Formats: sequence, C-alpha cells, structure tokens
Amino acid sequence: MLFNAIVWNPSEGLDLGFFTLHYYSLMFLIAFGLGWYIMKSIYVKEGIPVEKLDPLFIYTVLATLIGARLGHVIFYDWDYFQHNLLEIFLPVKFEPEFQFTGFRGLASHGAAIGIIIAMYLYRKNVLNKPTLWILDRIVIPVASGGVFIRIGNFINSEIIGKPTNTDFGVIFVQLGENFPRHPTQIYEAFCYALVFLALWFVYWKTDKKQKIGYLFGLFLVLLWTVRFFIEFLKEPQSEGEIVLSLNTGQWLSIPFIIAGFYFMYRPVKNTAV
Repeated sequence: MLFNAIVWNPSEGLDLGFFTLHYYSLMFLIAFGLGWYIMKSIYVKEGIPVEKLDPLFIYTVLATLIGARLGHVIFYDWDYFQHNLLEIFLPVKFEPEFQFTGFRGLASHGAAIGIIIAMYLYRKNVLNKPTLWILDRIVIPVASGGVFIRIGNFINSEIIGKPTNTDFGVIFVQLGENFPRHPTQIYEAFCYALVFLALWFVYWKTDKKQKIGYLFGLFLVLLWTVRFFIEFLKEPQSEGEIVLSLNTGQWLSIPFIIAGFYFMYRPVKNTAV
C-alpha cells in the first residue's frame, strides 16, 4: 500500500576509506555552501563587494554552531550541563563513563539568537549597513539551510515525531523500535523549503525589501509558526518541558513570531539598527 510504514535504518555516513563523513555533517556543509552562493547572488545584485562575503560566512557559521549549542544547553539540558561544563563544547561525555559522542545537541532557537548577535557584530566590523538590512538578506539562505539540517536530523533518527498509531509513518530502526512515527523532520524540511521560496520571491519579485526589517519579520513569522505547529507532533526533547500543553520549543517560538509581526508592520525608520 502507498501509506505503509517506511523502515528507516541508514548507514552512519559515507566511508571515504580514511574517514567516515557523517550525513549530518554533510548536510551542514551543503547548507553553508548553498547559503554562500545565495548570498553571493544577493551581494552582486546590491552592489556589495564580494570580498565582504567571506567574513559574513565566518560570522554565520560560528554564530550558528555556538548559538545552537548554547541554546540546547540552556533551554533543554541545563540540569545536566551545569555539572558538566567541559562537555558543552567537547564531543565527549564523561558520565556515567567516558564516551565519544561527536557534536550533538543543537537548538535552532539558540542559532537564531546567535545569528542576530553576529549580524550586529558583522555590521560594526565589516559592512556599514543597518543590522536589519543585513538580517533581511541573511534569512533567505538561513531558511534554505534549515531544510538540510532537518534532513540531517531525519538521517540521524533524532528530533522524532510521536507514534502515528496507524500503518503510516517511519519506523526508526536505530532507536530499536518496530512501530511508525511521524517523520516530523521531513515535515519541517518541506515547510522550510516553502519559507525559503516565499522569501526568495518577495526579495526578487517585490519591493518589500525596501522596507528595512520586513523580510526579517516575515522570516520570523513563517518559520517559527511552522515550528510551533509541528511541535504538536513531536516527542518532547527533554523531560518535564510541557507547560500549559505547550513544550519548550513552542514557548520559545512565540516571542519570535510576535517580533516578526512587529518588524513587518512597524513604522519605517531610516536610522541604522
């Protein structure tokens, strides 16, 4: 049948002989690489010197990784990490026994905050443009990057959905399960692709980009609304995170959505932000 469950049990990565390239890492490389080319097309259109693109790439990569990691630590697992501070930025666990884990545990809310801070620093040190002008453009490749990050989560069998209680869904063999779950990672990846297309269309085909902050606000509203509703189909990422029927991811999404509407509909200001 068309809607029979899919059994998902992929390999860890691409065996290159001397090194195994994990699929999750590959998705990050694709996300950042594609993002660089998207921003290059935007900088060329705007008449921004392309040499200012490499610093933007560095700022964005560091902000994404550091922000996402700290976001996971603070928002989802502080009870553990407050007693294991060395593990925050090390690819190992020391308790209950030493174990190499790789870099796991990243939160998109933390990445978003990190990128906002990084764009302010980029504006101060590299590009003399309003911070919101930069954010209006950086959110386009960020949305495309979210597609590949969620595909990486799917490959890793992480950030899983709730059981479907039907024949439809995905059976994550790596988790030792034999029942189907909602492939929420794929749901999100598909929706993020639509968010990217919407931002791309608005930037290239309308004059909304002339209103500083509009595209950034649209990104916040669309992406975090997607995240809010898909969270209903996800398993909680940490114990005890449900408050008033909403989980941590949903509560963290609400301020971003409100801020997005503000930036979309606020009176236009000509001063740098």
